[in-house]
Amino acid sequence: MSITLDDSKRTAIACKLAGIKEVQNLLIATEEKLISASSDQEVRDRLSKMLDDDKKNLGVLDTIIVQYGVKGEPKETVTMMVEEITKLMDGPELTIYEKVAQHEALKHEQFMAGYLLHKAAQVIGADVEAALTPLNTVNFENRAHEEQLKGVIELVGVRELTGQEPKQGLWARVQDSVAAFSGVVGSVVTHNTDKSDMNIQDVIRMDHSKVSILFTEIENTNDPKKIEEYFGQIYKDLSVHSEAEEQVVYPAVRPFYQETQELYDEQAEMKVMLEEIKSMNASDSNFKAKVERLKMAVQEHVTQEENTMFAAIRNNCSDEQREQLATQFKSAKAKLQEELAATAK
Repeated sequence: MSITLDDSKRTAIACKLAGIKEVQNLLIATEEKLISASSDQEVRDRLSKMLDDDKKNLGVLDTIIVQYGVKGEPKETVTMMVEEITKLMDGPELTIYEKVAQHEALKHEQFMAGYLLHKAAQVIGADVEAALTPLNTVNFENRAHEEQLKGVIELVGVRELTGQEPKQGLWARVQDSVAAFSGVVGSVVTHNTDKSDMNIQDVIRMDHSKVSILFTEIENTNDPKKIEEYFGQIYKDLSVHSEAEEQVVYPAVRPFYQETQELYDEQAEMKVMLEEIKSMNASDSNFKAKVERLKMAVQEHVTQEENTMFAAIRNNCSDEQREQLATQFKSAKAKLQEELAATAK
């Protein structure tokens, strides 16, 4: 077997994503504690809105991790940091001002970590950049939260030191940051971009887009190492995607979509092609020709799903049912990715 399924760059990205998710859970837990500890309704309201955003963004991160498709664990230093901050937030050593200040610093670290991943993805490959694109939503909102927390810090800090209100009120600072956030992001980000509420067509279409990019990457290079890297990701993505569809999607659509068996049959043929190519050497003169035939088969399959199966789903499933299918599909993919990673070791 000549094709490897992972490389160090992609694994490093996966570890960073896992660390970001662990910190995201810490942000949520901290905001819940700060809301309980605050007696100021304006502060509580602002933190509650921030908490809603962060819970939504945890769903975004879950989708990104499954879409990326490479398993990673957070660095030990991240886990240790999370444990230490959790103790500080639970204990009496810090004042409310100090806890909010710590939270603002953590928001900044989260923003920088997400921004770093965005820039790294641009270097590694278009498929990685596509998988991580939703991270921009999280990054922009974390940046806005930083500014809003500065307003909270100002308010609670002045109160702790003087017992009086600051001359510039909380809402002046908060509203400025919200306006700036809206102006910078514009139509790129909406608060309805809740990836936990994506429907099944959205999630499948993201997979289709990513594998299409990977095929293009192979077409555009003659470097055997790059070809091996890109095909390794195609192999993993298509293997997991097809199996998850067969576990979750196809059984659900079979009652109202007559062509379901064709989809099963097409994927069976593609699996045979994947295994054949995986056994080849990337420098083999026939390698790219075999990949091209696989690409054509995938494109025909994608066309059928997006043109007819998607229409059948829209016509026969409620919004809630389509969102539930998306959740089940992502869960199946996550489990299959873990199984594939275990067998590759």
